[in-house]
Amino acid sequence: MTQTACESDPVSFQARNMAEFHAKDIGLRVQKKLLSRMSNKSVAKAFIDDVSASLLDNLYKLAKHVSGNKKEAEKIIKNIIKIVVKVGVLHRNSQFSPDEIKVAEQLQRKMRALAMAVVSFYEMEFSYDRRYLVGAFDECRALLSDLVRSHLTAKSMGRIEHIFGFFGKPETLDSVFGNDSAHRECLGRVVKDLHEALDKESL
Repeated sequence: MTQTACESDPVSFQARNMAEFHAKDIGLRVQKKLLSRMSNKSVAKAFIDDVSASLLDNLYKLAKHVSGNKKEAEKIIKNIIKIVVKVGVLHRNSQFSPDEIKVAEQLQRKMRALAMAVVSFYEMEFSYDRRYLVGAFDECRALLSDLVRSHLTAKSMGRIEHIFGFFGKPETLDSVFGNDSAHRECLGRVVKDLHEALDKESL
């Protein structure tokens, strides 16, 4: 039935000297394994602030509305949560190299620019620029992949491709931002959360 309104992996670490025992490394591995089993929308709120949690909920509704597939939408959001949580754990445990930190800073700037573009294209009629958004999503995907490639498994890298492959697909963007889009109500909720996230620097 067609909807007409918006409905209300353990990480692989680099090889280490097996003759040495590091409690911190073991603790980090256990933490990552536990989090990989807990990555659903409700549990994620223990690790993600309220604004980001609301954004995830509304991204789920948008993905469900666009795809018409509840399971696909759930998979997309679970993949986002798993990646966000794992990146957060790596950061809190100082696992990123100086070069990777520079990549993370660049990624944050690109993500903020992408969020501001989404807000602008929603609020300003006829401003939608498909080429810009496709390029912005691709840049963010590449930077995130570069950031975590030496820390996460191939399965996790596949999750990144899945996330950006859905939201950055031209057909998805045209459907969401096109004139008289059936998804405008859902997008409006996402934009509201993006405004708050940008104001609070959650992005």
